[in-house]
Formats: sequence, structure tokens, C-alpha cells
Amino acid sequence: MRLDHVSFAVGPDGMDATVEQITRLLGVDRVKGGIHPRFGTANAIIPLDNRQYLEIVQVLDHPSADKAPFGQAVRNRSQIGGGWMGWCVSVDDLAAFEERLGRRSVPGNRKFPDGQELTWQQIGIKGLIADPQVPYLLRWDEGPSRAYEPQARLTRLSIAGSPQRVADWLGSPEADPFEDVAVDWVAPSGTPGLMSVTFQTPQGEVTI
Repeated sequence: MRLDHVSFAVGPDGMDATVEQITRLLGVDRVKGGIHPRFGTANAIIPLDNRQYLEIVQVLDHPSADKAPFGQAVRNRSQIGGGWMGWCVSVDDLAAFEERLGRRSVPGNRKFPDGQELTWQQIGIKGLIADPQVPYLLRWDEGPSRAYEPQARLTRLSIAGSPQRVADWLGSPEADPFEDVAVDWVAPSGTPGLMSVTFQTPQGEVTI
């Protein structure tokens, strides 16, 4: 189990403006992501150390966005101004999570402009929609390399919520089972969820 990525939903200014704002803050360059045909969304990514990345994601005017929980989650966050939508944990086997949640994982894919395609299985978006403090989970399939030159390092998450709730969701004795990322737990004053992410960047430590 490892922290895979964090997802930031675009605000009312759209993808390009949101990407420009974040890359300027971090002092890094964007990498074009692609389209998620099954979810009705598209993303841009910022590669990070430890095979992690920051995903900047937008919902598309596409029928899939109305049906897929991931598209719904992105739209919900964008409609309230954008910002941190959630965090994602990758695992080698989703079977235990499927059994505990009582449903099967669903396939996901991302198509790049050059025709390459990444595929994975994921579960937990409905849980994130209902309780934004919990991560969703995925298992990457074999496929083309996802390697990019890292531009920063993710060092800390600040989450409003209950560490016990997240530990139970992950089926882990700890809510922070990641050796390379610290988690600060904040008592929620409103809706729980991912509040901020701290990065070590070419410009020093930056919190968004």
C-alpha cells in the first residue's frame, strides 16, 4: 500500500488557468495527462518523487460524467469552486477492499494524445463522495511506462477527519501507513476531507 496521487479539481477559470496557477506556485512544468473516457474527465499531471503525482482534473461535457462516480466527484468539487478533491492509494490486490465494501472494482483508463493508454482497476469513489476524508484505491495494470522526471516531492497531507475512520477504511492498523508522507489530522469544522498538501519544490517548501 502506498500513496499514489492527490487530485485537485479545476475551479471556475478552467483547466489552463488552474494548471498555470499551481505550476507557478510550485515552480514546475505541467505534463499533459489525457482523457478518461469511462469517467468523462480529463487531467494534467505534475510528476513527483516516489512514483507519485499531482493530478489536476476537470469534468468534460460528456455523458460518462453523469454516470460515473469519478465524473460526479470532480463535478461536485468544481461546482463549489474547485480545490482538493481527494487522495488515492495504490495496492497490489483489491480483493480485500472489494469484500469489505461489498462491491467490485471498476476499470479505468487514460488515453494520451500519442495513442498510448494506461489502464487500472479502482474502487472507493462512492465512499469519497459520501465521506471525502477517505481515499479511493486503485491497482495499476501492466502497460506502458508511467515514468516521468519528478519535479517535486510530496511530503505532507493535512486531512480534516478521523484517523480511526481512515484506518478502518484502509483495513490498516494505522491511518498513515506511508513511510515517505506525513499526515496531519485536523478536527473538521465542516465537511471532512483533504485540506492541504505540502511539497518540497525547486522553490522550497510550498503548501497548497
